[in-house]
Amino acid sequence: MRLEVSCIDRVGLAKDILVVLEKHGINLIAIDASNKGFLFLQFAEISFETLRELMPQIRKVESVHDVRTVSFMPSEQEHYALKTLLKTLPDSVFSTDSKGRIRIANESALLTLGMAEHEVVDESLNHWVQGFNFARWMSETPVLAQATRVQINSNEYLAEMLPIYLPDDDDTTILAGAVISLKSPARVGKQFNALQNQTTGFDNVLANSDKMKDVLKQAKRMAQLDAPLLITGETGTGKELMARASHDASMRREHPFIAINCAALPDSVAEEELFGFVTNGTVVKRGLFEEAKGGTVFLDEIAEMSKAAQVKLLRLLQDGTFRRIGGDVEVRADVRIICSTQKNLAELCQTGEFREDLYYRIHVLSYHMPSLRERKVDVIPLTEMFLEHYSQQLSSPLRRISANCRDYLFTYAWPGNVRQLKNAIFRAVSMWDGSTELTVEQLKLPSYAEGFGYFDEEFEGTLDEAMKEYESGLLRRLYPAYPSTRQLAKKLGVSHTAIANKLRDYNISKKK
Repeated sequence: MRLEVSCIDRVGLAKDILVVLEKHGINLIAIDASNKGFLFLQFAEISFETLRELMPQIRKVESVHDVRTVSFMPSEQEHYALKTLLKTLPDSVFSTDSKGRIRIANESALLTLGMAEHEVVDESLNHWVQGFNFARWMSETPVLAQATRVQINSNEYLAEMLPIYLPDDDDTTILAGAVISLKSPARVGKQFNALQNQTTGFDNVLANSDKMKDVLKQAKRMAQLDAPLLITGETGTGKELMARASHDASMRREHPFIAINCAALPDSVAEEELFGFVTNGTVVKRGLFEEAKGGTVFLDEIAEMSKAAQVKLLRLLQDGTFRRIGGDVEVRADVRIICSTQKNLAELCQTGEFREDLYYRIHVLSYHMPSLRERKVDVIPLTEMFLEHYSQQLSSPLRRISANCRDYLFTYAWPGNVRQLKNAIFRAVSMWDGSTELTVEQLKLPSYAEGFGYFDEEFEGTLDEAMKEYESGLLRRLYPAYPSTRQLAKKLGVSHTAIANKLRDYNISKKK
């Protein structure tokens, strides 16, 4: 039960109110005094009848204007606001007394130490944090704010230390302790870049592996050139991220970047969306190439573009112009075109599914994004980066990665590459169960083995059916790349008749 008493401040007011409470046998739990004419009282729940008798008696006390029930005390609101702030902060925060002993540690701090709250409270912060003597610092006169490098185990942090001073009589202050905030080097770097507004797209690309470092080096050089760029790689490797980074690092960065998923554009509207259309001489819709004037157009999964759209794109790349659907006016497009694909465009050119002349036009500059299997060194740093990002976004405490989870992350095949890892971390953080470590079970990754694919625990059928399914899939992938069944038979080490029969049995042709 909480009461708000509006009153005029006077000596002895609180005592008179306590006498009234004592008459009813009410034990006061807490009292808040405000210099704005309010007094707040907290005590155990009482019956409605008792409350009905109590409130008029308090109103009769000299200097009291009115009494009403309230949901919370001001000190409670401040306490829980501070607690919520500390809980959601990604940085480790400690509050110590004047001897350097821990009084408060937020959840990120406890996770960093790997300890429970009852294990650290009243213990010296220097038991865990090396590189700075907190007790000696607070014995100085005066105690001034400082920032220095410290270590916890083998990890380095930037420690920001602020003394806590309480006001005393005669305009003096009393040192009550300090607040210490620890920031990781990665977080300090992000804050500095944000402050200086110097972040470019490539600053957000993590590259610890040699393969990724080589790709990043190529990409930075190609970003300065205005020629078409083709980015290849498996799904989820970060092709669009690199395209955006290339735009941000180019001379066109002040102009639009428009990403188009060619696989999501139906053939019937692809030309209209890309190039716009005209009716009776009036421009009804401006195409995306016009909308991106001066900027960059990113054509994701270019292999899925319709044949008609391929013809118009080829012309745009040849002379820099195009015509809107239904129009006869030449429109000049001032854009840079970046394309991406997970398919082998050279093979698609051989089968007639992609224009060969267009392939050579978009393949002026190119690089290949390595799969996550080829850059294993990046798996754990990426996991830590996504953990920090989503912990901040979802106001969840930052967790460590358990030893078993590290091994699992490193050995998993990652068929979905970085996108699959990112989604797995998001799911784990969003479904946080209060644990202090990220575990294998929380990732909920499907069983997968490189070279075999996902394990189907509910597989039904015979071995013969499974073999035929695999054989059919293999022939469908290989046949389009060979000019004749004889050459395919030679490649697979079987007779021409056997191959011809299997292609017929599985209804496989080059068109299919």
